[in-house]
Amino acid sequence: MTERTHEFQAEVAKLLDIVTHSLYSEKEIFLRELISNASDACDRLRYEALTRPELIKDDPEFKVVISVDEKAQLLTIMDNGIGMTEQEMIDNLGTIARSGTSRFSAALTGDAVKDVTLIGQFGVGFYSAFMVADKVTVTSRKAGEEGATVWTSEGHGSFSTEPAERSGRGTTIVLHLRKEAKEYLEPARLRQIVKTYADHIAIPVVLKGDGETEEGETLNSASALWTRAKSEITEEQYTEFYRHAGQAFDTPWLTLHSRAEGRIEYTMLLFIPGQPPFDLFNPERKSRLKLYVKRVFITDDCEELIPAYLRFLRGVVDSEDLPLNVSREMLQHNPVLQKIRNGLVKKVLGELEKKATKEADGFAGFWENFGAVLKEGIYEDAVNGERILKIALFNNTASDKKTSLADYISRMKEGQDAIYYITGDDLGALKSSPQLEGFAAKGVEVLLLTDAIDSFWLSRISEFDGKPFKSVTRGAADLDKLADKESDGKETPAVDNAEMDSLIALFKTALEGKVKDVRVSSRLTGSSVCLVADDGDMDIHLEKMLKAHKQLGGAMENLRILELNPRHMLIRKLASSVRKNGSSEALKDAALLLLDQAHIIEGDPVADPAAFSRRMANFMAGGIPA
Repeated sequence: MTERTHEFQAEVAKLLDIVTHSLYSEKEIFLRELISNASDACDRLRYEALTRPELIKDDPEFKVVISVDEKAQLLTIMDNGIGMTEQEMIDNLGTIARSGTSRFSAALTGDAVKDVTLIGQFGVGFYSAFMVADKVTVTSRKAGEEGATVWTSEGHGSFSTEPAERSGRGTTIVLHLRKEAKEYLEPARLRQIVKTYADHIAIPVVLKGDGETEEGETLNSASALWTRAKSEITEEQYTEFYRHAGQAFDTPWLTLHSRAEGRIEYTMLLFIPGQPPFDLFNPERKSRLKLYVKRVFITDDCEELIPAYLRFLRGVVDSEDLPLNVSREMLQHNPVLQKIRNGLVKKVLGELEKKATKEADGFAGFWENFGAVLKEGIYEDAVNGERILKIALFNNTASDKKTSLADYISRMKEGQDAIYYITGDDLGALKSSPQLEGFAAKGVEVLLLTDAIDSFWLSRISEFDGKPFKSVTRGAADLDKLADKESDGKETPAVDNAEMDSLIALFKTALEGKVKDVRVSSRLTGSSVCLVADDGDMDIHLEKMLKAHKQLGGAMENLRILELNPRHMLIRKLASSVRKNGSSEALKDAALLLLDQAHIIEGDPVADPAAFSRRMANFMAGGIPA
């Protein structure tokens, strides 16, 4: 037999160091994680056996067996689930799932007690065994195969694998417990842990003592939690089931447990997490709901079960009407599954509407965590998009608290006929955007939209409650019909029309081919210039996003309109210089500098940094002609 030594993936090595040296107060969760993994292995084999019944012919009753050897200080967790090949053991026990690797690394804080809580969040609960063991041995045999493999590690920088003997399928994990962990050899302690954390497991969890050969003692209820009456389930049991089903450590924000009866029957036990899962913004946008048919696990990767904008949901859906031998391919166009999906969406959105109305503060916390994802439904779901829009919350210029659209409309100024918004990547940058100045001067509230999806749903939804959406960075700002806020009467006078016309004519000549137009601004009060899109053109932020992702195709980039503030001191000086001296190279350079300034404010790169530097130096040296 040949033993092979392997190095842990770097992220696993970091994790093991955290686990080994942590003073984590709830070390008992290691047993929950190992039992949960064993249960999942049995679920997966039960599904495989639907089409390959020979896999379980010799051992049809699934179970998890815990046994102790007090003398040798060994705790063993054994299952008769699907098992693993050597390569699967290397992949599953030596690495962290690739989708979470970089996020796991980024999430590490250096605080061992905080970092150890990432174990569950990143679906790597197996490694929690090293909180109580200084050596872990895993022997596994894949169902349907002859050979077995033993995996061994002391939780440092490496692990080894070699061929082994195992009489049947499944996995056996042997923990060589540390001296301070001997409590986990006591039957009473094990009973308490299993009852607390694994009572919901739908297969028997059996405890055997030293040298015991009988059936042993079943420690859990061994019935699917979602099949029980709600009145029989405690909040703690719901929480532990959520942590098992969702591979999570937090407490669910909302629990939905109900049964649909009628032409189609199914049970749902759904949870909205208290914290965002690590893979929430993974480009694959996968659902993590588990689909069961008549209590038989089918898959936890079913795109048709729930729309992508509800992918933060965790839990199970158990159907009575889908065929037990349903394949993943058959699921794609199954009308029963489509009706279940519609029912789930209706139930979840209904509960969220209740929360938004009755528990505003709690709903605001939910929106902070998942609003950016739920808003994808405004764009994608033609049936339910407007329902989502009604409960959506938005940052705004009127308050530090997010607002609903209904509340925004209730605060609209007399004469205001549109819902104004601005889109961008950074909330702080939006708040200081010059395009907002005129709206602030009039006391007009503007929505500050920073989620990538905002630009897309706005391209599909044109109004809310009869009020059109209007971008403050596109088209002319028609603010004259709105009354000004009270002022101190010291407003700087504007450049007279004749001087302004001459300055604009000079700017149009100097900036020909670089801007679509130059005009006087009614939206600027403090800044000298800004860029806006024409009425019929694409919103500035949306165009930048599409350009960054190379989604504009062959379309030419739209030129922008440069707006000038006729009350700004610099514009007044430039207009006076034009009147006195006519056109000059210095004034043309000033026009180009102001265009570059407007692009910088928008977060755009300067088109020609060398020319910008030269013009700036010359302008500072010579100033504006008097």
